[in-house]
Amino acid sequence: MGVNVFDEFGKLYFVGEVFSNETVEQPLVTERREVYSFPFGNAEIVQLAFSGIYIVYGDMLLYKAQKLNFEITGDIDLVEMHFSLAGDGRMKNLLTGKEFHFKANEHNLHYTPSFTGTGEYGSTKHYKFFEVHFTKRFFIELAKDSSPSLMQFAEKIAKGKENDLSRENMPITFAMHQCINDIMHANFTGGLKLLYLQSKCIELLSMQAQMHEDAASKAASLICKPGHDTDSIHFAKEYLLQHAAQPPSLTELAKIAGINEFKLKQGFKALYNNTVFGYLSDYKLNQARDLLVSKSSIKEVADQLGYSSVQHFNSAFRKKFGLPPGKVKKG
Repeated sequence: MGVNVFDEFGKLYFVGEVFSNETVEQPLVTERREVYSFPFGNAEIVQLAFSGIYIVYGDMLLYKAQKLNFEITGDIDLVEMHFSLAGDGRMKNLLTGKEFHFKANEHNLHYTPSFTGTGEYGSTKHYKFFEVHFTKRFFIELAKDSSPSLMQFAEKIAKGKENDLSRENMPITFAMHQCINDIMHANFTGGLKLLYLQSKCIELLSMQAQMHEDAASKAASLICKPGHDTDSIHFAKEYLLQHAAQPPSLTELAKIAGINEFKLKQGFKALYNNTVFGYLSDYKLNQARDLLVSKSSIKEVADQLGYSSVQHFNSAFRKKFGLPPGKVKKG
């Protein structure tokens, strides 16, 4: 991939050559290091690509506060782990209106199918960043049977939805810094370098996912008192799944579980990273897929799981999986 950069006067500066799909997918490490000198500052960029992973990191010094325009080039669909090592600022995707704020020593996981936008930077500062990009295909494979947050993230990007792992950026730990340093200074060659870099990138993703899971658990503990509250929410979840075909209302479920409605909604979201009925919908549709694979008819599945009509079931199934239930049945 590459980046077109435009200064405040609209002048174009090209940063980096585009790595093709073939380069990113091939089972050997391609590396490129480039130095740039612009009227507004200097930059050094390093890029590596191998086996479905694209790494880019750099160091940029700006002479004064800048507002730059960016256009990402290339046709590779990537999921990005972003680590801000130094410097603060913000970027805005003009295609979607979404803003990304970055501060030194923070990280997040992003999926942005396309980006054309602006970046705002303070004056006379070093900006250092480190990014690991996974191809969409490779990331979805990595996320299978992993942490709940990564699996849910993968479900959203499979549908092409712009998404962030965490609502707020998370702090970079010492272990993450060490892993990033190991990647930057890997002195191996050939196939050993490929295996080393691949394992380190996956290790970094694992640490990022675990941090998000830990933060979610902490948030849950702040909302729900250990003991009665969490037990009630777990009970509510089990009761909901047992009565999936004819579920109670939220008010009824709270009474059955012996917890107030606010704690049920907030605590459920914190514990399961989903709304009460979003969780139920996912459960029913996953069950539906299994039933269709086992050759149940579409009408039988819709009736068994309590959908008001086959049309309603078809619509919900297509929205979640991106294909009609008939395609699963034929498969």
